Amino acid sequence: MRFMVIVKADKDSEAGVLPSHDLLAEMGKFNEELVKAGVMLAGEGLQASSKGARVKFSGNKRTVTDGPFTETKELVAGFWLWQVRSKEEAIEWLKRAPFREGEVEIRQVFEAEDFGPEFTPELREQEERLRKQVAAKK
Repeated sequence: MRFMVIVKADKDSEAGVLPSHDLLAEMGKFNEELVKAGVMLAGEGLQASSKGARVKFSGNKRTVTDGPFTETKELVAGFWLWQVRSKEEAIEWLKRAPFREGEVEIRQVFEAEDFGPEFTPELREQEERLRKQVAAKK
Protein backbone atom coordinates (compact mmCIF):
# COMPACT_ATOMS: atom_id res chain seq x y z
CA MET A 1 0.00 0.00 0.00
CA ARG A 2 1.16 3.49 -0.77
CA PHE A 3 0.41 6.45 1.45
CA MET A 4 0.98 10.15 0.98
CA VAL A 5 2.12 11.74 4.21
CA ILE A 6 1.16 15.42 4.05
CA VAL A 7 2.96 17.94 6.25
CA LYS A 8 0.69 20.90 6.93
CA ALA A 9 1.94 24.47 6.59
CA ASP A 10 2.22 26.87 9.50
CA LYS A 11 2.91 30.59 9.89
CA ASP A 12 6.68 30.02 9.72
CA SER A 13 6.63 27.88 6.56
CA GLU A 14 4.29 30.38 4.90
CA ALA A 15 6.62 33.24 5.91
CA GLY A 16 9.50 31.43 4.19
CA VAL A 17 11.30 30.63 7.45
CA LEU A 18 13.65 27.74 6.70
CA PRO A 19 14.21 24.85 9.12
CA SER A 20 17.17 25.03 11.48
CA HIS A 21 20.35 23.05 10.86
CA ASP A 22 19.39 20.74 13.74
CA LEU A 23 15.93 20.01 12.32
CA LEU A 24 17.38 19.42 8.85
CA ALA A 25 19.90 16.97 10.35
CA GLU A 26 17.17 15.15 12.32
CA MET A 27 14.96 14.99 9.23
CA GLY A 28 17.87 13.67 7.17
CA LYS A 29 18.44 10.92 9.73
CA PHE A 30 14.73 10.03 9.74
CA ASN A 31 14.66 9.97 5.92
CA GLU A 32 17.70 7.65 5.92
CA GLU A 33 15.79 5.24 8.19
CA LEU A 34 12.80 5.36 5.82
CA VAL A 35 15.00 4.67 2.79
CA LYS A 36 16.91 1.82 4.48
CA ALA A 37 13.60 0.22 5.47
CA GLY A 38 12.32 0.48 1.88
CA VAL A 39 9.47 2.75 2.96
CA MET A 40 10.27 6.08 1.30
CA LEU A 41 9.44 6.42 -2.39
CA ALA A 42 9.62 10.24 -2.52
CA GLY A 43 9.69 13.24 -0.26
CA GLU A 44 9.81 16.98 -0.85
CA GLY A 45 9.32 20.30 0.91
CA LEU A 46 7.24 22.97 -0.80
CA GLN A 47 7.83 26.69 -1.16
CA ALA A 48 5.39 29.10 0.55
CA SER A 49 2.00 29.60 -1.10
CA SER A 50 3.07 33.16 -1.99
CA LYS A 51 5.09 31.55 -4.78
CA GLY A 52 2.17 29.42 -5.96
CA ALA A 53 -1.11 29.73 -7.81
CA ARG A 54 -4.51 28.04 -7.93
CA VAL A 55 -6.53 27.29 -11.03
CA LYS A 56 -10.32 27.09 -10.58
CA PHE A 57 -12.32 25.08 -13.11
CA SER A 58 -15.91 25.93 -13.98
CA GLY A 59 -17.07 24.26 -17.18
CA ASN A 60 -14.71 25.55 -19.88
CA LYS A 61 -13.67 28.58 -17.81
CA ARG A 62 -10.31 28.68 -16.01
CA THR A 63 -9.59 31.27 -13.31
CA VAL A 64 -6.06 31.69 -11.96
CA THR A 65 -5.46 33.09 -8.47
CA ASP A 66 -1.92 33.84 -7.38
CA GLY A 67 -0.80 33.12 -3.80
CA PRO A 68 -0.41 33.69 -0.98
CA PHE A 69 -3.43 31.86 0.34
CA THR A 70 -4.86 32.80 3.70
CA GLU A 71 -6.01 29.53 5.28
CA THR A 72 -2.66 28.22 6.53
CA LYS A 73 -4.26 25.15 8.14
CA GLU A 74 -5.38 23.99 4.69
CA LEU A 75 -1.98 24.42 3.02
CA VAL A 76 0.72 21.82 2.47
CA ALA A 77 4.36 22.51 3.35
CA GLY A 78 5.77 19.17 2.21
CA PHE A 79 5.09 15.49 1.65
CA TRP A 80 6.43 11.98 1.54
CA LEU A 81 5.23 9.04 -0.51
CA TRP A 82 5.64 5.83 1.47
CA GLN A 83 5.22 2.14 0.62
CA VAL A 84 4.05 0.24 3.71
CA ARG A 85 1.87 -2.76 4.56
CA SER A 86 -0.91 -0.80 6.30
CA LYS A 87 -2.12 2.55 7.56
CA GLU A 88 -1.07 1.43 11.02
CA GLU A 89 2.51 0.93 9.83
CA ALA A 90 2.49 4.40 8.27
CA ILE A 91 1.26 5.85 11.57
CA GLU A 92 4.00 4.07 13.49
CA TRP A 93 6.65 5.47 11.14
CA LEU A 94 5.17 8.95 11.37
CA LYS A 95 5.24 8.89 15.17
CA ARG A 96 9.04 8.65 14.86
CA ALA A 97 9.33 11.85 12.77
CA PRO A 98 11.30 14.67 14.42
CA PHE A 99 8.42 17.17 14.49
CA ARG A 100 7.82 19.18 17.67
CA GLU A 101 4.70 21.08 16.52
CA GLY A 102 2.14 20.99 13.73
CA GLU A 103 -0.03 18.43 12.08
CA VAL A 104 0.66 15.73 9.51
CA GLU A 105 -1.99 13.89 7.50
CA ILE A 106 -1.78 10.36 6.07
CA ARG A 107 -3.81 9.48 2.96
CA GLN A 108 -3.82 6.21 1.05
CA VAL A 109 -2.99 6.40 -2.65
CA PHE A 110 -5.38 4.74 -5.09
CA GLU A 111 -4.08 1.62 -6.83
CA ALA A 112 -5.31 0.45 -10.25
CA GLU A 113 -7.53 -2.28 -8.76
CA ASP A 114 -9.37 0.31 -6.64
CA PHE A 115 -11.06 1.74 -9.75
CA GLY A 116 -12.99 -1.42 -10.67
CA PRO A 117 -14.28 -2.30 -14.15
CA GLU A 118 -14.34 1.35 -15.29
CA PHE A 119 -10.53 1.16 -15.44
CA THR A 120 -10.51 -1.00 -18.57
CA PRO A 121 -7.51 -3.04 -19.79
CA GLU A 122 -6.84 -0.30 -22.38
CA LEU A 123 -6.77 2.40 -19.69
CA ARG A 124 -4.57 0.21 -17.47
CA GLU A 125 -2.16 -0.30 -20.36
CA GLN A 126 -2.02 3.45 -20.97
CA GLU A 127 -1.37 4.09 -17.26
CA GLU A 128 1.45 1.54 -17.17
CA ARG A 129 3.01 2.98 -20.33
CA LEU A 130 2.95 6.50 -18.83
CA ARG A 131 4.47 5.30 -15.55
CA LYS A 132 7.31 3.65 -17.48
CA GLN A 133 7.92 6.86 -19.44
CA VAL A 134 8.08 8.88 -16.23
CA ALA A 135 10.43 6.37 -14.58
CA ALA A 136 12.73 6.44 -17.63
CA LYS A 137 13.21 10.22 -17.22
CA LYS A 138 14.61 9.88 -13.69
